[in-house]
Formats: sequence, C-alpha cells, structure tokens
Amino acid sequence: MSTHKWPEQGWALLQVLLVASFSQAEEPLCKRIGDLENPQLSKDGDIVLGGIFSFHSSWKNRQETYTHKPLPLECTRDFQIAQAMRFAIEEINNRTDLLPGISLGYKMYDTCASIARSVRVALALANGNEAVSVPSEAPCTQSAQVQAIMGETSSSPSVAIATVIGPFHIPLISHFATCACLSDKSKYPSFLRTIPSDYYQSRALAQLVKHFGWTWVGAIRTNDDYGNNGMATFTETAQQLGICLEYSVSFFRTDPPDKLQRIIDIIKVSTSKVIVTFLSHMDLDVLMKKLSQYNLTGYQWVGSEGWIFDSQTAEMDKNHILDGAIGLSIPKTHLSGIKEFILNVKPFNSSGNKMLTEFWETLFNCKFKQSESALKNQTECTGHEDLSGLQHSFTDMSFMPIFNNLYKGVYAVAHALHSILGCNETCNFKFPLIVYRDEVYFNENGDPPAKYEIINWQPTKNGVVDFVTVGLYDASLPADKHFLKDVLLWQVPVSVCSEKCPPGTRESIVLCLLKKDKTGQYIDRFKDYKLSNPEFWSNERRDACVKKEAEFLSFEEIMGALLTAASLFGTCMTAVVAFIFFRYRKTPIVRANNSELSFLLLFSLTLCFLCSLTFIGRPSEWSCMLRHTAFGITFVLCISCVLGKTMVVLMAFRASLPGSNVMKWFGPTQQRLSVLAFTLIQVVICILWLTISPPFPFKNFKEIKDKIILECALGSTVGFWAVLGYIGLLASFCFILAFLARKLPDNFNEAKFITFSMLIFCAVWITFIPAYVSSPGKFSVAVEIFAILASSFGLLICIFIPKCYIILLRPEKNTKKNMMGRGA
Repeated sequence: MSTHKWPEQGWALLQVLLVASFSQAEEPLCKRIGDLENPQLSKDGDIVLGGIFSFHSSWKNRQETYTHKPLPLECTRDFQIAQAMRFAIEEINNRTDLLPGISLGYKMYDTCASIARSVRVALALANGNEAVSVPSEAPCTQSAQVQAIMGETSSSPSVAIATVIGPFHIPLISHFATCACLSDKSKYPSFLRTIPSDYYQSRALAQLVKHFGWTWVGAIRTNDDYGNNGMATFTETAQQLGICLEYSVSFFRTDPPDKLQRIIDIIKVSTSKVIVTFLSHMDLDVLMKKLSQYNLTGYQWVGSEGWIFDSQTAEMDKNHILDGAIGLSIPKTHLSGIKEFILNVKPFNSSGNKMLTEFWETLFNCKFKQSESALKNQTECTGHEDLSGLQHSFTDMSFMPIFNNLYKGVYAVAHALHSILGCNETCNFKFPLIVYRDEVYFNENGDPPAKYEIINWQPTKNGVVDFVTVGLYDASLPADKHFLKDVLLWQVPVSVCSEKCPPGTRESIVLCLLKKDKTGQYIDRFKDYKLSNPEFWSNERRDACVKKEAEFLSFEEIMGALLTAASLFGTCMTAVVAFIFFRYRKTPIVRANNSELSFLLLFSLTLCFLCSLTFIGRPSEWSCMLRHTAFGITFVLCISCVLGKTMVVLMAFRASLPGSNVMKWFGPTQQRLSVLAFTLIQVVICILWLTISPPFPFKNFKEIKDKIILECALGSTVGFWAVLGYIGLLASFCFILAFLARKLPDNFNEAKFITFSMLIFCAVWITFIPAYVSSPGKFSVAVEIFAILASSFGLLICIFIPKCYIILLRPEKNTKKNMMGRGA
C-alpha cells in the first residue's frame, strides 16, 4: 500500500468505528465525569473519552528499589500521562472551531498493570458503568456512553482490551503499545495507535546491529506479547542478515529469583559482548539490579524504545551497567504549555483522591492533617506547594514523545467526531487528518509511519547520562535509505569492554573501548577510528568473525554410533540375563542370594546402559539436566543392590555360627529399605543440584579456535562432584565388604565376583577423572560414556555371567547340596 493512502484509509477506519459507537448512544450523555483530581476541575461532558493507564497505586511498597528520593518511576509517569490527556481535552474544549458547542469529558482508570483489571475497566467503560476514580458531587441520572478509549500503555493489556471491546466498535487508541500482533485487523478491528509497530522496530534493530558489524550477540526479552513478538521478528531478520544469537532468554519482573539467576549465569559464561533487549523499563530495572550485584559491566547494550530514552532508568544505573547503550527511540518533540499544565496539579484534600494525596505527601515529605498516617512533629501539607522549583523525576519532561502520542490520539478522536457530527450520509471520510499542532496518519492496519531516532547513552563528566542522537531511521523511505548513515559515520557509538581485547577475539570486533581517566571522565580510546574504516579491521579480527562449525557428539558420526551400539548391546545382554534368571528363578543358584535383589540389579543395569544415550546428541536444557541426574541415580541404585547382596553374604555366614540370629536384622524387608534409603540420598542431592544451579547447554569458543563446542555446563560443580563422590563412597564401602567376604568357604562364593566387579568399577572411575579433565571437546563426553559403559559391563559380567555359566552349561552344580557344600 502506497504512503499517500495511509491517512485516507486510517481516517475512514476511525470515523467508521466512531459512527458505530454513536449508533449505540440514543439518550443524552451523563454530564458529570469522574476525574483523577479535583471533581470541580472536570469538564461537563457531552462526549466522553475513556483513559486506561497502568497506574501503580501500590508504589509505596517499591520505594526501597530506588536510591533517589522516593516516588518510583511508574507512579511519576502515570500522573504525567493522565495530565497529558487532560491537557489535550481542555485545549480542545477551549477551541471554537473544533466540536463547537460540545465538551469532551473523560474517565480515567487505574489498571495497576493487571490484564484482568484492564479488561474489567474496558467493559465498565463500554457499558457506561459508574465506577469512577472519584465520587461525583452531583450523581448522574444516566450512565455516560464512552465514544473512544485512550490506552492501554502496555501491549499485553491492549491485546486483551482490543479483543473484548472489538465487537462493540469502540476505538482503542494506544500511545505506547507497540506489539506487531495488534496490527492484525481480523483480530483487533477497532485498535489504532499513535506509536509505530514493532514490525518496523525489530527490523530496524537488526539492521542497526548489522551496521556496526556485530554478528555474535545475545538476546533478552520480556516474557509478554511485547517482548516475545518483538524478539521473534528481530531473530528472523537477524538470521537473514547473517547475525548469530548465542542465547535468547526471557523473563518477567515477577518471576522467581532462580529464573533471573539463570539468566545472570548465562550472561557470565557467554562470549558475546553485545546484548540486544526487548524489555520494558520495569523489567530492565529488575535485571539491572541483579547485574549490579555481580558488577557485570563491559557489555554493549542495544535497546528498544521501552527503556532506551528513559532518564529515570539512567539515573538508577549507579554502577554504569548500561553505559554506551544504543537503541531506537521515538523522535523528540515539544508541546508548548504541557509542562506548565502538568506541574499545575493540586491535591484537593485527604478525603478525596487517596492516590493523589499519597503522591503529594511523598513528593514533598509532608502529611495532611486528616491523613491516617500523619505523624506528630511532621511538616503539614498545605496543598499549595510549588512543583516548579522541585528537582524530581515528576518535573522531568523526557517522556514528552509519549505525551505527544497521547495528545495526537485525543485530537484524532476529536476531529473524527467533528467530521461525523457535521456531515450527512453522503460524507466522504477519505481525507488527511491534520490536528492542531501535528499530523496524524493511520495506515490500513491502524499504525502510523515508523520513524525512530538512534539514541546513544554517553556518560558526562558529572556522571549524568547524555542521550545523544547519533542517527535516524525512517521506514517510509526506500529500503536502502532507511538509515541516515551520514550521522552514524561521524559519531561512532561508544561502548564498554575489558581493558584490552586480545587479537582474534569477538571483543576486538564488536566493541570500541572506553576508559576512565584520573578525573573519572570517560575518554574514547578509539576516537580516531571509525567502524567503517577498513584499516581498523586486521586479518585476525576478520578471522574471528568467520562463521564457525558447531561440534558435539552426534549419533551420525562413527564414535557416536559405536558408543550407541555398545549401549544397546549392553541393554540387550542385560535383558537376556534377566530372561535366563526368570526362566530358572526356582533353581538354587538364583535363589541362593536374594533373587529379588538380583532382578532389581539387572533393572538398574539396564537403566545405566540406556542413560549413556542421553549424553549423545545436541545438548539441550532438558538433556543436560537429565543426563547427569539419571546417571547419578541409576548408578546409586545399582551399587545399593550390589551392597545389599554383599551384606547378605556376610550376614548369612555369621548366621551359620552357633547362637547367631543376625539374619533377623537383615531380612528381605531390611534389604529393600536399605536400597531405598541409599538411593533416596542421591535423589535429594540431585534435586538440590537442579534447584540451586542445574546444568545447562553452553557454547564453548575457547577450547578449539576454529569450532564452537556445544556442551553441557555443570551449573554447580559442587553438585556434580557430590553426585560422583556419593557413588564413589558407596562403591568403596561395597568393595571393602566384598573383599572381607572373598574367602568364605562356599563352593560358590558370590563375594569373590562382587570384589572383582567393584575392583573394575573403582579402577574405571579413578582413571575417568584425569581423562575427563584432559579430553578436549566432544571427547570428554565420549570418555564419560565409556566410563559408564565399562563399569556397567564390569558389574554385569563379573556378577551374572558365572551364574549363567552354571545354569546353562553346568546344571549338575545348580543344586542345593552343592551350593551348601564346603570347598577342599
């Protein structure tokens, strides 16, 4: 669709929606409109607009997160946005050429960032319910019909609201919901917005990353519609541009701490120094606090509009985590008079709007007389304190682009209503929409044209971050002219990394270096170079950017196939032995040493052979956790059975001595309980390991220079060695007992075979440790699989093959008399 048709189709869409909305309002509208502030400031409304914003009325509980003087970011923003909507409406009501004789009123609701509450509020507005923010002095005789809803601020609540109110044909015009999913008119027919869709932002971020030669990056996103949809589009575009993602993780600010800790662990072990984010400012605040605890500086952050131009987020970054960040921002703008209007807010009294009262008390560190929380000897609030002289985030107008978006949305509705009320059935709605101070364009999807400023965080000498515009992006231009590159070439974005990046590493490719001088001021070490300068790229740096082959132990290669065959052969061999034992389960040699333990041992050996298969193939999150825990639990079960059989041999010999009744303390029930107890201890160790710091897939670039080794990082090394150590402890204990019982005078003394099996088992795992540590890449995995198979075969052959030999080839020795006989 060509550009010149956008305003026509979008304008027609908005007016058609308003016509449908008007058709439902047959009676006069309610005159008294609830307001967030003093009721007498509310305009009598002939036409009502709804405002749905993510107010955070519980902001007092979050003050400890902020190091500057109270009032968290969310509360400050929401009051500013509410005032911006009032500013536009009052400006329209004071005009004589727009909606003459008609006053716009408004209802504003606090959704507390809750999707469920957002839907409830939207339905209240659509149904004309009277649940307003402030009780009206003169009760309404009839509920007001809302003709359009301004909001929501976030994408996920907007998706929910647009789904619910779509059938009612009430326009929902958002100033800050950017999810590309909302452009689908088949799902959200009444949704429009005055901020560009992430369809364009995601592609712009990918092109920006490509522009600076950053081909190896990490990605973090908010786990909601905004983050997931935006990052999905970025990933798709990045792959087309030859950009590789080392990791892509998501979280939400209310997630449990262990999930955020896993993201920190991934960042710490990663080799990419560029992190692309699709995060809201609230999620970034939570992540930044965690990054500060580990002092994880030295990363180049690439951000979306959700946080990149946020001055309060920059103010909170005391540890300079985000220094040098670059990203896309809504173009700067200025609305004359809006700052004075916003700062003209006044509380009415403590019995009115509690939210505004608390806001005012915290802002000026005072208390109203009627306030329940008023303390003795504390300054009393007069309600006439001067906001203009206050140095606070509330007086900061950095959110002006969002105010402008809301302003344009209100004006779009006003012009549409003006046109509808002033025309007949033959009116043609297809004409451009020019508002009082700016133009408003909607394309056929209800989106405005995509224009962004490229913002770079540059720390100043006094520690304050300066948001420098280093480029522009305009999606309405031809594809080869989206970026105004002249700006980008002469002002290279600054970023932070280690003191010196060795040749051939990614750090030398993706990062310029910043360094503090003695005064604490940042100086650019590469200020005489430009990323576009060919001389800056040495051969070593170019080599580091070559796409590397991923290496892991796969089923297709010869070594993987042989180990797989050995594992399956061991499984089949165990199954054959189990069948023989079951077929001859009533013979003396099977019954002599607790056949139940023998079958349980065979079952555990089968699991041991099969668990080796989990070590083969591309590592994934589940396979990494499964392979080590399955191996640890099955081997403990196996050793516990062998230990039980050894103790049965010793107890049986002692029970044959005169006056001994020791077997009653180690009967079948006690044997089962001992196996269960030994195994449960290992299960507890594995659960603690998985809970505290589980294994996870990891890309190793340091082991082999020209390959990427895909392997499983251990997570907690203490957990790994605790699992191995417990197996070794049981094996050693079993070996000692079997060694003590090796010369008992039975014709068929099982303790001798257990001694040999434990000797093989311990020898294999003692030699495994140095071999595992010294083996490179996939060979370390092969060594671990070989140790599992070798020890499993040792147990199977030493314990069961001699019995199978007697059962099948020497049946004359498989008698009770021969079993109880004495040797020479």
